[in-house]
Amino acid sequence: MTRPAHIARLDDDDDPFAGGGDSERYFNRELSWLAFNRRVLEEACNPAHPLLERLRFLSISGSNLDEFFMVRVAGLKGQLAQDVDRRSADGMTAGQQLAAVVGEADALVQSQREVWRDLRHQLADTGVEVLGSKTIDGAVDAADIAWLETHFREQIFPILTPQALDPAHPFPFMPNKGLAVMFDLVRESDDEPIRELVMLPATMARFVRLPGDRARYVAIESLVKRFSALIFPGYEVHGAAEFRVLRDSDIEIEEEAEDLVRYFANAIKRRRRGRVIRLELESGMPERLSSALRDELGGSDSFVTEGGTFLGINDLDAIVDEDRPDLKFTPYSPRFPERIREFGGDCFAAIRSKDIVVHHPYETFEVVLAFLKQAAADPDVVAIKQTLYRAGKQPAVINALIAAAESGKSVTAVVELKARFDEEQNLVWASALERAGVQVVYGFMEWKTHAKVSMVVRREAGQFRTYCHFGTGNYHPVTAKIYTDLSFFTADPRLGRDAAQMFNYVTGYVEPQNMALISLSPRDLRPNLVAMIDAEIANANAGKAAAIWAKMNSLVDPAIIEKLYEASNAGVEIELIIRGICCLRPGVPGMSEHIRVKSVIGRFLEHSRIWAFGNGKALPNDGAKLFISSADWMPRNFDRRVEYMLPIENATVHDQILDQVMVANLIDNEQSWELHADGSYVRDDPGDRPFNLHRYFMTNPSLSGRGAALGLGESVPKLSLRRRR
Repeated sequence: MTRPAHIARLDDDDDPFAGGGDSERYFNRELSWLAFNRRVLEEACNPAHPLLERLRFLSISGSNLDEFFMVRVAGLKGQLAQDVDRRSADGMTAGQQLAAVVGEADALVQSQREVWRDLRHQLADTGVEVLGSKTIDGAVDAADIAWLETHFREQIFPILTPQALDPAHPFPFMPNKGLAVMFDLVRESDDEPIRELVMLPATMARFVRLPGDRARYVAIESLVKRFSALIFPGYEVHGAAEFRVLRDSDIEIEEEAEDLVRYFANAIKRRRRGRVIRLELESGMPERLSSALRDELGGSDSFVTEGGTFLGINDLDAIVDEDRPDLKFTPYSPRFPERIREFGGDCFAAIRSKDIVVHHPYETFEVVLAFLKQAAADPDVVAIKQTLYRAGKQPAVINALIAAAESGKSVTAVVELKARFDEEQNLVWASALERAGVQVVYGFMEWKTHAKVSMVVRREAGQFRTYCHFGTGNYHPVTAKIYTDLSFFTADPRLGRDAAQMFNYVTGYVEPQNMALISLSPRDLRPNLVAMIDAEIANANAGKAAAIWAKMNSLVDPAIIEKLYEASNAGVEIELIIRGICCLRPGVPGMSEHIRVKSVIGRFLEHSRIWAFGNGKALPNDGAKLFISSADWMPRNFDRRVEYMLPIENATVHDQILDQVMVANLIDNEQSWELHADGSYVRDDPGDRPFNLHRYFMTNPSLSGRGAALGLGESVPKLSLRRRR
């Protein structure tokens, strides 16, 4: 069974925009994403950030662009190859989108090159140097050259495998993200020309750091060029250049796949051999070499771009690890919720007393781990159920579940194999969990289980009580340090019953009945969200105050966008905080004049999904209907994923999320960009009233987690929308 019978699959033929679209009403999804990545790149130019943090932003923009080509551009190429007659919501064909996005992506690459050139010089002025193959000799002394040669001979040369390219030696397979150097050589003994290829293994560190206090780095490919005589003795180098390959990395699910685990294990291997989507060439590569590469690696089917003198911008993150605290953000140690300390660290007692929300990364993810570890060790806990979308390579969550199973508890883990680029790691965790006795379930064949939920059943006074954790982010200890997310803990029996039904839905396809509070996609999340927007429209039509605030990563779904346009035309005041893709066109008279859209890009990655509805009054107000969710407003989240939306009813938690988190996002003016009707994003000018939401939460305690601190005189500065200019 791949889906419950009552829910139809959303195919292209079911899409109301499959036959056309309207560029006056929608921004293109792919171009909007590229605009987001340009905002990320702009942070690499932000003088308010320390230099190595700016380099980190540059690296992130490179990693983002790689994934964009491997998934989104590959998907458009697939549509074009299969002659899919489908237009985007803004009316563009696959071919038109490809032309537009590749042109914009090339411009973005050019900008990355310019930013790297500037940062490289600025870093060198502070004592952090990256030396190229043409600058090594002039920048180091004879002792350094001798050290590099010894290092190359002993640590690099044994790993390299040069390969001749001739009729007897065809062009070798280049893996995804593969980096190589191609040489044109002439044998000195008889002037015979030969072409050689040296692939750089992915397991090899990209940079070598010269010994000493000064931070001097040399890229591996630069050393390969510099010491080519050691690789090719008896040959003269007539040309050498680097290139890099990106391949189609999406995995398509086949309905007839009988063994999902085996299918994904094989699909991951196939992904590494996907068709070439993008070929990056070193600037100034000799034409004879570039022509040979174009012929060998995809020909006209791949997009070719010049990437400057350094390919693979994402690898620059290795330099960010340099021990130079003066060039990085001031270290931040997240708080542990005082509410839980007041109960002697007993998570269950604190949650039983009152709902609590933990705001990551300002409050530590350790509280989530403590919740699971306590459940694993508590003899009164009888069952744990947990969804795992991206657990990463950190085993803390996995170890807690294993410990619980080994202590005799009933433990169920819903492991999502379709979490893109985490499939392989999730397979590893699934195997480890099963060996420990955990009941591992993979959910629906076609839908991703994206909801982040943990459920603990505990025996108390002869009865069972259910404790739940609902997260807007993943159970990932590393990303929880840099992503802003909410962890909501509750012992509300209604939410416990709803969570149990959600797990039964995923593990056994048992249809939920009479859900008290939670909405689930693809079941009823979109219609319930539409009903909330309709209620605000009704308020506006009745002459009442009407308002919607929503924070998410992406807004793409045409049906929701149309409903927001309808709400705007009714006079509903709509504030949207969309970090990434936004296909809605704001500020258009007669269509969206009451809609404002902003994007926040800063030290932390804004990731939480929060939705608020005025309920007859201006926002914020104590009676507003407030929700947290795991879902963005995209077709995939509504139609092809299991997601949750739940209301926040506890007054303190309600105030923290609405009056603190949402208001802070709206009044931030140091890290914010405003989206205009023409599609441009303009950075806010803080003027004489600067406000940085990340700094605010790093220096002020939360409402629901501070416990008795309120009685001791600790206060939180009141935030007001009047701070906005």
